[in-house]
Amino acid sequence: MTARKKAARVIVPHSVSEESLVLSFDAYLEDEVPDKIQENYRIRRYKIYFYLEDDTIQVNEPELKNSGMPQGTFIRRHRISLPPPDEDQFYTVHHFNINTDIIFYGRTFKIYDCDTFTKNFLRKMGVKLNSPGQCPEDPYMKLRRETLDCMDPLRPYESSDTLKQFLEYDRKVLRFFCLWDDSASLFGDRRELILHYFLSDDTIEVKEVIPHNSGRDAMSLFLQRRKLPKYGPPGVYQPGQITDRTVLNVYSGLGENRVKGYLLDKYKLGKVDQEFYKDDDLFIGATINVWGRKVLLCDCDEFTKTYYKTKYGIENFTSILCKAPPPPKIERKFPPYTGFGSEEDSLRSCIGLRPTPHQKNFRKFVEKDSYGNISNILRFFAKLFTHKCADVDRLFVISYFLSDDTISIFEPIESNSGITGGKFLKRTRVKKPGQEVFKSELSEYIKAEELYIGAKVNVNGYLFLLLNADKYTLNFMEANSDKFPMSSIELILQKLKEEESKSRELKQVLRAADSKLTKMVDYNTFRDIIMSLTVGKLTDHEVITLARHYQVPEDTKPDMNVLIARAHEQLKKNAFENFERLNAICVYQDREKKKVLPSKYIRRLCKSSRLPLTDDLLASILSQFEDSKEQINYESLFCTLNWRMNPVPELEAPSYLKERCEDEWLGMPSPIPAKYINYVRLLKDVFGLEEE
Repeated sequence: MTARKKAARVIVPHSVSEESLVLSFDAYLEDEVPDKIQENYRIRRYKIYFYLEDDTIQVNEPELKNSGMPQGTFIRRHRISLPPPDEDQFYTVHHFNINTDIIFYGRTFKIYDCDTFTKNFLRKMGVKLNSPGQCPEDPYMKLRRETLDCMDPLRPYESSDTLKQFLEYDRKVLRFFCLWDDSASLFGDRRELILHYFLSDDTIEVKEVIPHNSGRDAMSLFLQRRKLPKYGPPGVYQPGQITDRTVLNVYSGLGENRVKGYLLDKYKLGKVDQEFYKDDDLFIGATINVWGRKVLLCDCDEFTKTYYKTKYGIENFTSILCKAPPPPKIERKFPPYTGFGSEEDSLRSCIGLRPTPHQKNFRKFVEKDSYGNISNILRFFAKLFTHKCADVDRLFVISYFLSDDTISIFEPIESNSGITGGKFLKRTRVKKPGQEVFKSELSEYIKAEELYIGAKVNVNGYLFLLLNADKYTLNFMEANSDKFPMSSIELILQKLKEEESKSRELKQVLRAADSKLTKMVDYNTFRDIIMSLTVGKLTDHEVITLARHYQVPEDTKPDMNVLIARAHEQLKKNAFENFERLNAICVYQDREKKKVLPSKYIRRLCKSSRLPLTDDLLASILSQFEDSKEQINYESLFCTLNWRMNPVPELEAPSYLKERCEDEWLGMPSPIPAKYINYVRLLKDVFGLEEE
């Protein structure tokens, strides 16, 4: 026993572990099949694996197609005991050899061969191998194979494998933009097409790009998806005449041993040879035949360019213009204005069969409409430019509405003037003078950019000279100086810089006008000096803009008498007389007896006592009584507010007629836009002259 163990030791290379060594044997089993006429027994083949690491055994049955039996692992891997009476022992490697029978759980497996590794391993162990045998053939499988060999298919079969192309190119489509020029035929024109080439099956689909209002019916497809022959149409054939396959019926006579069969015509006599378009036939600039129509490929998409660049190495993809040249634009002429209705409404009747009303610029109306303190109305003070003595002194207010470019003119009412006054021109658009009345083009109207101080405006034959404008108009024009160049301070300073030769003279004249050396002059003096030195280069509006820019800031502090008069008016209306109580509260809070309290406390006391004054008016009055330490003399404050003990003259209310005038300012505009102008700053900005 010791000698056998020594002989069983095998030298294994270091690169191979002993635990991974497996011996493989080929075996078969004769399995009886009772109650079946076709077969009495069945030959089943197995693979027996012996694992050297733990002497375990696994038996597998190779799967056989359409066997009808569960196959695969026949005996799972484990140690198998010997048949009785040695069931207390297990199979080892020494029990295996070729052409021997081995019993596993009552089943006799006949080993007839093994693989090369197993043979070499057993020889190195000292086992004398028997000669390999043959596995007998299963009688049922032999009968079945002979039966299948004798069977002929009902129809001949010719394999055509397109699965690989489908799996590789499915959902990949080449797209070309094409042009079919059919302008040579009657009623023909240029048709834009889109060609789709499906790489999965080499089919082509064509769609037509139908422009709007072309008069053509919208068709889904110009050419249905199919293979496109190069030389189509091929002709007219009978049904069944064009076939890819021709099946021949084999006839062997009328004898008893005649043979019935079919075979394919390998010469394909019934097939029509046709060449179809492939991807290598399509490129930009190529002309293809789409069933008799010459279609030019003009361009392709990015995927198509990448495909041809990768597969065929094409780099030039210069597109061809497929858009038809635009037709000559025919100038549309309209008949002249008839005089009925407005010009816009008459023009709408010439544009369509169903006249529609003229659409106004609603967005401009919303943006430029009056809201809050923003009126969007430019108001100018003007006089009538005429030689009639009765009309020389007539003054007017011209209002320009930015929302719809309309103009209204109002004449202030003057008593004992002999002129009625009031509305001179209702709100409407005013045409520019010198235009023909009955013409095809729309008339031009006066625009806001044409209005400025000093301009002459012709309104329906009346010539007006614009004398002045209100503060809102001047602010609006200066804020939009790109549209109103007369209000652009940069352009005005540029004109003054052109008179640099007169800079010294201008400085001397301004210094001479400033006798008290206050560095400022009044507006009238400033205007006369600028107009005389520039010799008409600056208009009145530009001088006003210059004066407003360099004006000396005025003291905007409200007048004390006006504030007290407004306060007394409110207190009288509400019959408020609790001033002694307010004074007593302040005396109680004044611990130091200085007769002053913080302004915050006085404000809070007035609010809590419900003093009937607005917040702005109360804040203005308190600021007048406030000292440097933000304290207020409460006795002086409440004594001044006591309207019964210290009455003041009432404010004069505006006249009733002026309140009813929509197009009139509440008070005439001041002809002087600025009282004093800082000429030193002007000379420094324009000529760079510093103060001496």
